[in-house]
Amino acid sequence: MSGSGTPTIDVEGAGGLRVAVVAAQWHAEVMDGLLAGALRALAEAGVTDVRVIRVPGSFELPVAAQAAARSGYDAVVALGVVIRGGTPHFDFVCTAATDGLLRVSLDAGVPVGFGLLTCDDDAQALDRAGLPGSREDKGYESAQAAVATALAINRLAP
Repeated sequence: MSGSGTPTIDVEGAGGLRVAVVAAQWHAEVMDGLLAGALRALAEAGVTDVRVIRVPGSFELPVAAQAAARSGYDAVVALGVVIRGGTPHFDFVCTAATDGLLRVSLDAGVPVGFGLLTCDDDAQALDRAGLPGSREDKGYESAQAAVATALAINRLAP
């Protein structure tokens, strides 16, 4: 985890956006941190129209993100965590969720903030979850990225 090179992200003018946050339920402590970080980023950006949608796990993130994108949200924030175990399950879930979220974004033309942690162990996940003592807050960062991208897309309109 580098943590270096983090840009300053401008989210000025985001108050009128509608944002859906799709969050998995597995690994409750990590997910609580990611969700809190995303909601804090949206509040700081002035976004008041926020819908939180909970799904069982990270594998279910793409279909819920797709439903949100099709429902007229300006941006979607996808939050989840997959921690490596002793089977190939990790690889299958990470690939499916990542590919699915990219497909949702491209097919719908709606930015999807990528807050899916893919970690080797619990310590890595906790260090990225935005909890007290964490070095990174990927929930916050993914919400900022989704909002900033929605604003950039909106500026393209004639």
